[in-house]
Amino acid sequence: MDPLPRRASLQNTGNVGEGWVRQYLCQQGWQILAQRWRCPWGELDLVAHKADVLIFVEVKTRSPGSWDRGGLLAVGIPKQRRLIRAAQAFLSQHPHLSELSCRFDVALIERRASREGVSYALVDYLPAAFEIC
Repeated sequence: MDPLPRRASLQNTGNVGEGWVRQYLCQQGWQILAQRWRCPWGELDLVAHKADVLIFVEVKTRSPGSWDRGGLLAVGIPKQRRLIRAAQAFLSQHPHLSELSCRFDVALIERRASREGVSYALVDYLPAAFEIC
């Protein structure tokens, strides 16, 4: 069987990472409202709600030793601005959620390949990873 094209393989890796974070959040009592929510300004990987808090979670799945410190450097100012605009679009479509306290979290997932196969691990979860300016 032919290997997946690189883009499809990376997309699948990202989807698996999002699944791990989704499971983690559910175990923490969060209700997932959306996954891979898209708008003209970008995509929100996960949107979740618990009590009076709404979180927008950016998930980065990387192999060990990645150039961007496990995905953390990929969430720079331009990416943060896109996430904020996407969150504003999400809230405009879900006005009943606009009174909740909102925050932006970042989840870092590590993908490890070995002879036994591929495994994933949540390396770090950063609540309120950046401020809304």
